Amino acid sequence: MPALGDLGDLLHKFNPWHKDEHPPPPPISPSTAYSLLALYALIYFIPFYLSPLTRPSPTLSRDSPSVIRARIRSVSLSCLLCAGATWLVLTRTAHATPSQALHLLGLYPVGLSATLRCSTLTALLFLGPLYSYFIIERGYRDWLRLAPIKEAFTEWITYRNILAGPITEEILFRSTSIPLMLLAQCPLPKIIFLSPIIFGLAHIHHFYEFRLTHPQVPASAALLRSVFQLGYTTLFGAYATFLFLRSGSLLAVCAVHAFCNCMGLPQIWGRLGFEEEELGGKKRNIGWTVAYYILLVAGAWGWWRGLWVLSECSNGLVSSEAF
Repeated sequence: MPALGDLGDLLHKFNPWHKDEHPPPPPISPSTAYSLLALYALIYFIPFYLSPLTRPSPTLSRDSPSVIRARIRSVSLSCLLCAGATWLVLTRTAHATPSQALHLLGLYPVGLSATLRCSTLTALLFLGPLYSYFIIERGYRDWLRLAPIKEAFTEWITYRNILAGPITEEILFRSTSIPLMLLAQCPLPKIIFLSPIIFGLAHIHHFYEFRLTHPQVPASAALLRSVFQLGYTTLFGAYATFLFLRSGSLLAVCAVHAFCNCMGLPQIWGRLGFEEEELGGKKRNIGWTVAYYILLVAGAWGWWRGLWVLSECSNGLVSSEAF
């Protein structure tokens, strides 16, 4: 597979479009790579149910601070184990040098420029919601007080959603997983569109947790909720995988993941919640709503136009010609 920078010598040996008539076989097979991905996902969330400190119950929510702290410790250990396993595959089986292994893991070069570019690209998708938050809801006032940053380090749910969750999930599902698929010569479409299904399926266990803590909700509604979650987590996983391949930066995909978690899903119908006092009553301002949807569409168009330009980086794991 055509690669850039220090990875050229390593991945060129296992290039599926190698010009040699008999190119050497890949260090691992695709089935091995996919099996390791599935094993990593199990290692990530199965421990949640092995300890009373992390196991959900009708009286213990996943949002309880004690559960969050215990789960963060658990997934941190899982990431360490999986990263170690991938490191051994890269250095022992594929005979990668330490610098090549760090590059494939997205750890070095760090990719500050790539992080800025990928974050800017992703922000275009949320141009409407950013306008709604900063202008309509006056969110800039919170940022002048640095309230969101303080909340990320003082509120356990926010810390999990914005920092711990994105970092550990990107380490497991991008940094330690994608290099294995590259070594196995998996086609890029499968890497981008099929591997994130495992990322999405790793969130299915929330169905069980939701049923425990919300027994009054019909099972069909809870199942529909989980299917929807599977859909958008898989879609995001494909996008994050694309950015990881293009940027070669773990920091970039962690930043994008944290930003998306912070923003949530954009509102795509209905008037905005902004209200203004008028003649003693409250009335929704249609002008704000029109501006929001114009920016939402314009941002989506700008994201599509800038997808290839802003995601390209000289430290990418594969070259532009491979896409």
